[in-house]
Amino acid sequence: MGLGWYGKWMTRWETDLTTRDTNRVVRPLEWGFDWLADFSDAAGEAAGDAASQGVPQGLKPHLNQEVYGTGKPVPLSKTGLPAASAVLVPAEENGSAAGLGDLDQMIAVNEEIVRRSDDFFGYAVPQDFRLEERHPELFPTNVRPETLAQEAEMKRQAAAGELEPAEFLRFTSAVRTPYPENDQVNARWYPAPADKQQPGKPKQAIIVMPQWNADALSHNVFCKMANRFGVSALRLSKPYHDIRRPAELERSDYAMSANVGRTISACRQAVVDIRSCMDWLETQGYTQFGVLGTSLGSCYAFIAAAHDPRLRVCAFNHASTWVGDVVWQGQSTRHVRAAFEEAGLTQDQVREMFKGISPMAYMERFATAPKRVLVVHATYDLTFPLHLSQDVLTNFERCGVDYVSKVLPCGHYTSGETPYKYMDGWYVGSFLYQAFRDLARQG
Repeated sequence: MGLGWYGKWMTRWETDLTTRDTNRVVRPLEWGFDWLADFSDAAGEAAGDAASQGVPQGLKPHLNQEVYGTGKPVPLSKTGLPAASAVLVPAEENGSAAGLGDLDQMIAVNEEIVRRSDDFFGYAVPQDFRLEERHPELFPTNVRPETLAQEAEMKRQAAAGELEPAEFLRFTSAVRTPYPENDQVNARWYPAPADKQQPGKPKQAIIVMPQWNADALSHNVFCKMANRFGVSALRLSKPYHDIRRPAELERSDYAMSANVGRTISACRQAVVDIRSCMDWLETQGYTQFGVLGTSLGSCYAFIAAAHDPRLRVCAFNHASTWVGDVVWQGQSTRHVRAAFEEAGLTQDQVREMFKGISPMAYMERFATAPKRVLVVHATYDLTFPLHLSQDVLTNFERCGVDYVSKVLPCGHYTSGETPYKYMDGWYVGSFLYQAFRDLARQG
């Protein structure tokens, strides 16, 4: 049975939206063991081996990086190499099994992460929580003219005193990276109005994590929505996003890229940052918590909820079981898959080397603590393909998770377009209202 006219139209629209940005970069495969060396002895040994060779183990530099879909080469660094260093070349070119030793080591590290996930996602509570007041900024990740015009207008309004300042929670992440700006966590604070707080009702808050490459305004509407029914909100900037994005980046590439260890580290940092936000909220008298995550944000939110029973309300706006399958099959990660394909890796191998940050690895653990859960997925999703979202529901059924499923008649990117964004907002908003109301009654 074919798609029909509506399905074909939606697929064209979705594809247009996923291909309109011209600044996606095919970065080379790097194992990134050094990003995990503080946790795993195996990763530390592999990082040491790579450092002794001058380039990541099993890799040779060659100059074929390009901006995805354009055929245009990436400018070279001062050393004559692409900025991201080296790529893994096929076996026939380097006379080896294309880095299979490194692959096996990375898979072993992921198994260790799953086995010792309490340690991997554990942390010391930050000691420098503070509220910072400043004008909101856009921090765009695309270079479309309308986006740049919006950014310029916001800066003009701020300079002219026409833009209200906002409060942001800042603290130093318990997971450190080589990028100081990334390690300063940023969460816009939306306290519920006093007139929405009912006497005797527990203080409730939700942490909101937008999608990959979101600008700094994305999902703020969900925070305002929560405020309307008395729930405060922290809109958390993911690692390497908006004000946390290193100056060398135009997009938030380091959150999800062909550097495997760095991608895993980004998830670890995001999960710890979510948990740290709850620590601050507790100092403000909050006792009941929820989390809303979209796309990559839903992955982070799921793993945080699996490791922290304080999260009793969970809304997953586009969800999947395996990170590697999304990378391999999704339109938004074609440029990441390109690096893995060039290295001769398969979908099954990519799934295993991202196992430690895949929701499926923690499904049973997620189900152990009581919580109310919403899953929103889209029929024509080309980024989180339908069968991957349905796999989430199948496993929720298997594990006895108390969940609600809602389906959008659109795709991943089109869920942010009219009229689908209003449907999505209704699904999420009505669920959060009911779930927090019921949680408050439980005391």
